[in-house]
Amino acid sequence: MPVYSMTGYASVQSSTPAAEGSTDSAASPTVRFGLEIRSVNSRFLDLSFRLPDELRHTEPALREHIVQHIKRGKVEVRAVYHSNQDAELTDPAIGTLQKLLSLQNKIQSWLPGARDLSVADVIKLASHEKSGTGLNEADLMPLATQAVKALKDARAREGARLAEMLQDRIGQLSTLAEQAAPLLPLLVEQQRQRFIDRWNEAMALSEGAVSSDVAKDRALTEATAFAIRIDVAEELTRLASHLDEISRLIKKGGDIGKRLDFLIQELHREANTLGSKSAALELTKISVDMKVLIEQMREQVQNIE
Repeated sequence: MPVYSMTGYASVQSSTPAAEGSTDSAASPTVRFGLEIRSVNSRFLDLSFRLPDELRHTEPALREHIVQHIKRGKVEVRAVYHSNQDAELTDPAIGTLQKLLSLQNKIQSWLPGARDLSVADVIKLASHEKSGTGLNEADLMPLATQAVKALKDARAREGARLAEMLQDRIGQLSTLAEQAAPLLPLLVEQQRQRFIDRWNEAMALSEGAVSSDVAKDRALTEATAFAIRIDVAEELTRLASHLDEISRLIKKGGDIGKRLDFLIQELHREANTLGSKSAALELTKISVDMKVLIEQMREQVQNIE
Protein backbone atom coordinates (compact mmCIF):
# COMPACT_ATOMS: atom_id res chain seq x y z
CA MET A 1 0.00 0.00 0.00
CA PRO A 2 1.42 3.42 -0.90
CA VAL A 3 2.27 6.17 1.54
CA TYR A 4 -0.22 9.03 1.12
CA SER A 5 0.55 12.68 1.64
CA MET A 6 -2.25 14.87 2.96
CA THR A 7 -1.40 17.50 0.34
CA GLY A 8 -3.02 17.14 -3.06
CA TYR A 9 -5.24 18.67 -5.71
CA ALA A 10 -7.63 17.28 -8.34
CA SER A 11 -9.99 18.87 -10.84
CA VAL A 12 -12.42 17.16 -13.22
CA GLN A 13 -15.12 18.48 -15.53
CA SER A 14 -18.13 17.00 -17.25
CA SER A 15 -21.35 17.93 -19.02
CA THR A 16 -24.76 16.34 -19.28
CA PRO A 17 -28.05 17.17 -21.03
CA ALA A 18 -30.21 19.40 -18.89
CA ALA A 19 -33.40 18.44 -20.67
CA GLU A 20 -34.47 15.00 -21.75
CA GLY A 21 -36.50 14.13 -24.81
CA SER A 22 -34.93 16.71 -27.12
CA THR A 23 -34.20 15.41 -30.61
CA ASP A 24 -32.01 18.37 -31.58
CA SER A 25 -28.69 17.75 -29.83
CA ALA A 26 -27.28 21.09 -30.99
CA ALA A 27 -30.17 23.00 -29.48
CA SER A 28 -30.51 20.80 -26.43
CA PRO A 29 -29.48 22.72 -23.31
CA THR A 30 -26.57 21.23 -21.37
CA VAL A 31 -25.29 21.55 -17.86
CA ARG A 32 -21.53 21.85 -17.48
CA PHE A 33 -20.10 21.28 -14.06
CA GLY A 34 -16.71 20.77 -12.53
CA LEU A 35 -15.43 19.44 -9.25
CA GLU A 36 -12.24 20.58 -7.53
CA ILE A 37 -10.82 18.89 -4.43
CA ARG A 38 -7.79 20.24 -2.63
CA SER A 39 -6.31 19.03 0.65
CA VAL A 40 -3.63 20.06 3.12
CA ASN A 41 -2.38 18.53 6.34
CA SER A 42 -4.55 18.33 9.44
CA ARG A 43 -4.66 16.18 12.57
CA PHE A 44 -8.07 14.82 11.59
CA LEU A 45 -10.36 14.71 8.57
CA ASP A 46 -11.85 18.19 8.13
CA LEU A 47 -14.29 18.51 5.21
CA SER A 48 -15.65 21.75 3.82
CA PHE A 49 -17.86 22.30 0.78
CA ARG A 50 -18.29 25.27 -1.51
CA LEU A 51 -21.28 24.35 -3.64
CA PRO A 52 -23.66 26.55 -5.65
CA ASP A 53 -27.29 26.50 -4.60
CA GLU A 54 -28.14 24.18 -7.48
CA LEU A 55 -25.84 21.49 -6.07
CA ARG A 56 -26.29 21.79 -2.30
CA HIS A 57 -28.58 18.78 -2.23
CA THR A 58 -25.64 16.58 -3.29
CA GLU A 59 -23.45 17.44 -0.26
CA PRO A 60 -24.42 14.43 1.93
CA ALA A 61 -23.61 11.97 -0.85
CA LEU A 62 -20.31 13.73 -1.59
CA ARG A 63 -19.37 13.73 2.08
CA GLU A 64 -20.11 10.02 2.49
CA HIS A 65 -18.06 9.14 -0.60
CA ILE A 66 -15.02 11.18 0.46
CA VAL A 67 -15.05 9.80 4.02
CA GLN A 68 -14.81 6.29 2.60
CA HIS A 69 -11.55 7.08 0.76
CA ILE A 70 -9.80 9.90 2.66
CA LYS A 71 -8.79 9.40 6.30
CA ARG A 72 -6.96 12.60 7.30
CA GLY A 73 -6.45 16.13 6.02
CA LYS A 74 -8.25 19.42 5.63
CA VAL A 75 -10.22 18.79 2.44
CA GLU A 76 -12.08 21.47 0.52
CA VAL A 77 -14.56 20.48 -2.19
CA ARG A 78 -15.59 23.13 -4.69
CA ALA A 79 -18.18 22.57 -7.41
CA VAL A 80 -18.98 24.92 -10.28
CA TYR A 81 -22.15 24.73 -12.32
CA HIS A 82 -23.11 26.42 -15.57
CA SER A 83 -25.98 25.86 -17.99
CA ASN A 84 -25.86 27.14 -21.53
CA GLN A 85 -29.38 28.37 -20.95
CA ASP A 86 -27.90 30.97 -18.59
CA ALA A 87 -26.65 32.94 -21.57
CA GLU A 88 -29.84 32.60 -23.59
CA LEU A 89 -33.08 34.54 -23.27
CA THR A 90 -36.09 32.45 -24.20
CA ASP A 91 -39.71 33.48 -24.43
CA PRO A 92 -41.50 32.49 -21.21
CA ALA A 93 -44.48 30.21 -21.74
CA ILE A 94 -47.92 31.81 -21.33
CA GLY A 95 -48.77 29.29 -18.65
CA THR A 96 -45.65 30.23 -16.70
CA LEU A 97 -46.50 33.94 -16.88
CA GLN A 98 -50.04 33.24 -15.72
CA LYS A 99 -48.72 31.18 -12.81
CA LEU A 100 -46.30 33.94 -11.76
CA LEU A 101 -49.07 36.56 -11.95
CA SER A 102 -51.37 34.39 -9.88
CA LEU A 103 -48.67 33.87 -7.26
CA GLN A 104 -47.90 37.60 -7.18
CA ASN A 105 -51.57 38.49 -6.63
CA LYS A 106 -51.92 35.86 -3.92
CA ILE A 107 -48.83 37.12 -2.08
CA GLN A 108 -49.89 40.77 -2.35
CA SER A 109 -53.35 39.91 -0.97
CA TRP A 110 -51.59 38.72 2.18
CA LEU A 111 -48.74 41.24 2.06
CA PRO A 112 -50.11 44.46 0.56
CA GLY A 113 -46.69 46.12 0.79
CA ALA A 114 -44.97 43.54 -1.43
CA ARG A 115 -43.64 45.05 -4.67
CA ASP A 116 -44.58 43.83 -8.15
CA LEU A 117 -42.29 41.42 -9.99
CA SER A 118 -39.80 43.14 -12.28
CA VAL A 119 -39.03 41.98 -15.82
CA ALA A 120 -35.70 40.59 -14.56
CA ASP A 121 -37.51 38.67 -11.82
CA VAL A 122 -39.92 37.17 -14.34
CA ILE A 123 -37.13 36.13 -16.72
CA LYS A 124 -35.14 34.53 -13.91
CA LEU A 125 -38.10 32.68 -12.39
CA ALA A 126 -39.39 31.56 -15.78
CA SER A 127 -35.93 30.24 -16.68
CA HIS A 128 -35.73 28.20 -13.48
CA GLU A 129 -39.27 26.95 -13.99
CA LYS A 130 -38.38 25.75 -17.44
CA SER A 131 -34.94 24.26 -16.99
CA GLY A 132 -34.02 23.57 -13.36
CA THR A 133 -30.54 22.28 -12.74
CA GLY A 134 -30.95 18.96 -14.47
CA LEU A 135 -28.53 17.49 -11.93
CA ASN A 136 -28.95 14.81 -9.35
CA GLU A 137 -26.68 12.51 -7.36
CA ALA A 138 -26.57 9.98 -10.19
CA ASP A 139 -25.07 12.67 -12.45
CA LEU A 140 -22.57 14.01 -9.92
CA MET A 141 -21.27 10.86 -8.20
CA PRO A 142 -19.35 9.48 -11.22
CA LEU A 143 -17.57 12.82 -11.38
CA ALA A 144 -16.91 12.71 -7.64
CA THR A 145 -15.44 9.22 -8.04
CA GLN A 146 -13.05 10.51 -10.71
CA ALA A 147 -12.08 13.52 -8.59
CA VAL A 148 -11.40 11.48 -5.44
CA LYS A 149 -9.31 8.96 -7.41
CA ALA A 150 -7.31 11.78 -8.99
CA LEU A 151 -6.77 13.31 -5.55
CA LYS A 152 -5.58 10.00 -4.10
CA ASP A 153 -3.21 9.54 -7.04
CA ALA A 154 -1.78 13.02 -6.44
CA ARG A 155 -1.44 12.32 -2.72
CA ALA A 156 0.25 8.99 -3.48
CA ARG A 157 2.82 10.67 -5.76
CA GLU A 158 3.61 13.23 -3.08
CA GLY A 159 3.67 10.45 -0.47
CA ALA A 160 6.24 8.51 -2.49
CA ARG A 161 8.49 11.57 -2.50
CA LEU A 162 8.09 11.95 1.27
CA ALA A 163 8.83 8.24 1.83
CA GLU A 164 12.01 8.50 -0.24
CA MET A 165 13.17 11.49 1.79
CA LEU A 166 12.44 9.73 5.09
CA GLN A 167 14.36 6.62 4.04
CA ASP A 168 17.31 8.83 3.13
CA ARG A 169 17.25 10.48 6.59
CA ILE A 170 16.97 7.07 8.25
CA GLY A 171 20.16 6.03 6.48
CA GLN A 172 21.97 9.16 7.61
CA LEU A 173 20.84 8.70 11.23
CA SER A 174 21.99 5.08 11.21
CA THR A 175 25.39 6.19 9.95
CA LEU A 176 25.69 8.76 12.75
CA ALA A 177 24.74 6.12 15.34
CA GLU A 178 27.44 3.81 13.96
CA GLN A 179 29.96 6.64 14.29
CA ALA A 180 28.94 7.29 17.91
CA ALA A 181 29.17 3.70 19.17
CA PRO A 182 33.00 3.26 18.92
CA LEU A 183 33.62 6.58 20.69
CA LEU A 184 32.28 5.36 24.04
CA PRO A 185 34.96 2.77 24.97
CA LEU A 186 37.63 5.23 23.87
CA LEU A 187 36.21 7.97 26.10
CA VAL A 188 35.97 5.62 29.08
CA GLU A 189 39.57 4.48 28.62
CA GLN A 190 40.82 8.06 28.31
CA GLN A 191 39.00 9.07 31.47
CA ARG A 192 40.26 6.02 33.34
CA GLN A 193 43.79 6.97 32.42
CA ARG A 194 43.18 10.52 33.67
CA PHE A 195 42.00 9.16 37.02
CA ILE A 196 45.07 6.93 37.30
CA ASP A 197 47.32 9.89 36.54
CA ARG A 198 45.54 11.90 39.22
CA TRP A 199 46.00 9.00 41.63
CA ASN A 200 49.73 8.89 40.93
CA GLU A 201 49.98 12.65 41.40
CA ALA A 202 48.05 12.48 44.67
CA MET A 203 50.27 9.71 45.97
CA ALA A 204 53.39 11.67 45.11
CA LEU A 205 52.11 14.79 46.86
CA SER A 206 50.85 13.00 49.95
CA GLU A 207 54.22 11.41 50.58
CA GLY A 208 52.58 8.42 52.19
CA ALA A 209 50.03 10.36 54.25
CA VAL A 210 47.20 8.72 52.29
CA SER A 211 46.88 4.99 51.87
CA SER A 212 47.64 3.96 48.30
CA ASP A 213 44.80 1.43 48.36
CA VAL A 214 42.28 4.09 49.48
CA ALA A 215 43.43 6.54 46.81
CA LYS A 216 43.35 3.88 44.12
CA ASP A 217 39.88 2.72 45.15
CA ARG A 218 38.63 6.31 45.05
CA ALA A 219 40.10 6.82 41.57
CA LEU A 220 38.55 3.62 40.25
CA THR A 221 35.18 4.51 41.81
CA GLU A 222 35.18 7.88 40.07
CA ALA A 223 36.18 6.23 36.79
CA THR A 224 33.33 3.74 37.11
CA ALA A 225 30.81 6.47 37.92
CA PHE A 226 31.99 8.44 34.90
CA ALA A 227 31.61 5.42 32.61
CA ILE A 228 28.05 4.87 33.84
CA ARG A 229 27.22 8.55 33.46
CA ILE A 230 28.32 8.77 29.82
CA ASP A 231 27.03 5.35 28.74
CA VAL A 232 24.59 5.90 25.85
CA ALA A 233 24.42 2.30 24.65
CA GLU A 234 20.73 2.07 25.59
CA GLU A 235 19.93 5.31 23.77
CA LEU A 236 21.67 4.08 20.61
CA THR A 237 19.84 0.75 20.83
CA ARG A 238 16.44 2.42 21.18
CA LEU A 239 17.26 4.86 18.39
CA ALA A 240 18.13 1.97 16.06
CA SER A 241 14.87 0.21 17.05
CA HIS A 242 12.81 3.33 16.28
CA LEU A 243 14.52 3.74 12.90
CA ASP A 244 13.75 0.11 12.01
CA GLU A 245 10.08 0.61 12.95
CA ILE A 246 9.82 3.81 10.89
CA SER A 247 11.32 2.04 7.90
CA ARG A 248 8.89 -0.86 8.33
CA LEU A 249 5.88 1.47 8.46
CA ILE A 250 6.99 3.32 5.35
CA LYS A 251 7.23 0.05 3.44
CA LYS A 252 3.82 -0.99 4.78
CA GLY A 253 2.14 2.31 3.78
CA GLY A 254 -1.47 3.23 4.42
CA ASP A 255 -2.68 5.22 7.41
CA ILE A 256 0.67 5.57 9.23
CA GLY A 257 1.00 9.32 9.87
CA LYS A 258 0.08 9.31 13.58
CA ARG A 259 2.41 6.41 14.41
CA LEU A 260 5.25 8.07 12.54
CA ASP A 261 4.66 11.30 14.43
CA PHE A 262 4.96 9.44 17.76
CA LEU A 263 8.17 7.67 16.68
CA ILE A 264 9.73 10.96 15.59
CA GLN A 265 9.12 12.31 19.11
CA GLU A 266 10.90 9.27 20.54
CA LEU A 267 13.84 9.77 18.16
CA HIS A 268 14.15 13.36 19.32
CA ARG A 269 14.14 12.22 22.95
CA GLU A 270 17.02 9.78 22.35
CA ALA A 271 19.05 12.38 20.45
CA ASN A 272 18.59 14.87 23.29
CA THR A 273 19.72 12.31 25.86
CA LEU A 274 22.74 11.48 23.73
CA GLY A 275 23.69 15.16 23.69
CA SER A 276 23.18 15.61 27.44
CA LYS A 277 25.47 12.64 28.20
CA SER A 278 28.10 13.76 25.74
CA ALA A 279 31.61 13.93 27.18
CA ALA A 280 33.38 14.76 23.93
CA LEU A 281 33.03 17.27 21.15
CA GLU A 282 32.58 14.47 18.60
CA LEU A 283 29.50 13.12 20.41
CA THR A 284 28.05 16.61 20.79
CA LYS A 285 28.38 17.19 17.05
CA ILE A 286 26.77 13.82 16.29
CA SER A 287 23.85 14.69 18.61
CA VAL A 288 23.32 18.06 16.90
CA ASP A 289 23.45 16.48 13.42
CA MET A 290 20.92 13.87 14.54
CA LYS A 291 18.50 16.51 15.83
CA VAL A 292 18.73 18.43 12.55
CA LEU A 293 17.84 15.29 10.57
CA ILE A 294 15.03 14.36 12.97
CA GLU A 295 13.54 17.85 12.70
CA GLN A 296 13.55 17.52 8.91
CA MET A 297 11.73 14.20 9.26
CA ARG A 298 9.20 15.68 11.69
CA GLU A 299 8.25 18.42 9.23
CA GLN A 300 7.59 15.89 6.48
CA VAL A 301 5.85 13.30 8.66
CA GLN A 302 3.23 15.92 9.57
CA ASN A 303 2.14 15.81 5.88
CA ILE A 304 1.60 12.04 5.83
CA GLU A 305 -1.92 10.64 6.14
